[in-house]
Amino acid sequence: MDFTTDSFQEGFATLLAAAAAGAADMGEVLATAARVQDGDPDSWLREWTATGGAAWAAANRRPSARRYLHAATYYAAPLALIADTDGSVSEAELWRRQRTCWERAVALLGGVQIAIPYEQTALPGFFLPAGPGPRPLVVIDHGGREATSQAWVRAGAAAHARGYHLMTFDGPGRQAALVEQGLHLRPDWEAVLTPVADAMLARPDVDPARMGVIGFEHASYGVVRALAFEHRFAAAVVDPGVVDLSTLWTDPLPPEPRAALAAGDRSAFNCEIHLAGLFDPRANAVLRGRGRWYGLDGRSPFELYARVREYRLGSEIERITTPIFVRQNLRERRWPGQAQALYDLLPGTRHVLSADEPFGWLDRTLAP
Repeated sequence: MDFTTDSFQEGFATLLAAAAAGAADMGEVLATAARVQDGDPDSWLREWTATGGAAWAAANRRPSARRYLHAATYYAAPLALIADTDGSVSEAELWRRQRTCWERAVALLGGVQIAIPYEQTALPGFFLPAGPGPRPLVVIDHGGREATSQAWVRAGAAAHARGYHLMTFDGPGRQAALVEQGLHLRPDWEAVLTPVADAMLARPDVDPARMGVIGFEHASYGVVRALAFEHRFAAAVVDPGVVDLSTLWTDPLPPEPRAALAAGDRSAFNCEIHLAGLFDPRANAVLRGRGRWYGLDGRSPFELYARVREYRLGSEIERITTPIFVRQNLRERRWPGQAQALYDLLPGTRHVLSADEPFGWLDRTLAP
């Protein structure tokens, strides 16, 4: 089946991918989707939380990593649309329930929760060993738009099955680091990825010469930026390739506010965005939600857009020495064409641009 509402179809595709990775049950996904009324966020919320509740209850009766993963996936599904619902379900409570499911699944998979020293605090992370070490390690920077459990869905299960230790974490502006610690996104992602590398290289079960990193979505920018300064990773994958994150925000702008932003005209830009919000109230809610990631949810639209424009790669890319697999999706909707642009900018000849899955390349690159 398919949904005509873009956000519903995207969420459904995520759930199908989770089922393929064993983090959801295909029969439950299809049955739940069939009950959802297309375009009705309250229906989406109601049906997926109900399916999540059933998986949660089953996992509690007979603890199982598989069923906790299922519950985490189902509870995560409505979080992307909860701002559009009637408010009858608490976003904080729903987030905490899906997080608990993920934490219990990690424990039953033999993993542990870890704390990554970061400035005056620590970032929450998860380490899932694939066996006795030292072994190669894959660090997954999941990007934060979706729940941390998506790290397992998008690459973690495959990496683990191939014998790689797996580590994922919530960087500033992402999931628990944002919700529970109030940490916000920053463009200089080397300040985040270097402490992660420090913590992993301190482990005796990690082979220091065979450490890779995978960045998804927002983290695609962050990983590439960090690799200009952090050279201890032997390989990296970014999916998709991104040079300028801000185009996701600026490309949809009408000509008037785009010109005002380029000219630095704060007053004119804020006025244009205010007028647009009068015609589309959801736009205001989207701005507030995205502003949370950057710590600017109470600030003006101009300040938010100006901050987002800092997330662009520049001349620092010339310092990269790590070979990078740039995943190219020819139907990329958020950052179309940027995978090729990134590949063209990368120095050296060891990089790859491909629409294929990256694990064959990763195996060869991390081979002893």
